[in-house]
Amino acid sequence: MVNLKSEREIKLMQQAGVILASCHKEIAKLIKPGITTLEIDTFVEGFLQENGATPEQKGYKGYEYATCASVNDEICHGFPRNQSLKDGDIVTIDMVVNYKGGLADSAWTYPVGDISSSAKKLLEVTEKSLYKGIEQALIGNRLGDIGHAIQTYVEPEGFSVVRDFTGHGIGPTLHEEPQILHFGAPGRGLRLKEGMVITIEPMINQGAWGSKLDANGWTARTVDGKLSAQYEHTLVITKNGPVILTQQ
Repeated sequence: MVNLKSEREIKLMQQAGVILASCHKEIAKLIKPGITTLEIDTFVEGFLQENGATPEQKGYKGYEYATCASVNDEICHGFPRNQSLKDGDIVTIDMVVNYKGGLADSAWTYPVGDISSSAKKLLEVTEKSLYKGIEQALIGNRLGDIGHAIQTYVEPEGFSVVRDFTGHGIGPTLHEEPQILHFGAPGRGLRLKEGMVITIEPMINQGAWGSKLDANGWTARTVDGKLSAQYEHTLVITKNGPVILTQQ
């Protein structure tokens, strides 16, 4: 069942989105060779506390951290750890902010120092694919239109779309219906309605689209060891088009 959000709920989610976007802007200043993702995680938790918010995923199904920090071939749900990032790495920081019950979710992939031209292209294509999907988040369109726009942009660029993880509805709980696939056929799936709040979060791989799970039961990584990137926004469907709640 898809829950349409009230004006009050959307306002709280907007406020959570402002905090989250501000946090990502600060993270961008911190990312450099030598910093650890555990240090970034500690910073995020402190930043949210200072702004009257909490990290929603901390404690979710036993998850212990304020962020997910996925490095290089890790697709998603990487654990923050006390290992220094190196020049040439890429790292995705994903977080969900709770502000007075309003939730916002956003992931961003950051270059660490100087990265290769192929990694730069991966980041550029992945970020652009997010906005290709958002352009289709219009009243009357269907979920398949979002995934189709992403897939038909990404694949001709030489990359693949991860199938095993999806976007989702959000608020007041972390994962709600509907699932948002980042691939598929146009004109298929649930029709979008005013008041729906969803995440679009394409995960794009340099190589094959498949994933494998680490022994920790959380971290997914590429099957061929090649790089993966992710960009994610939370947005609300309105009569004036999609409104991004986590815009930086």
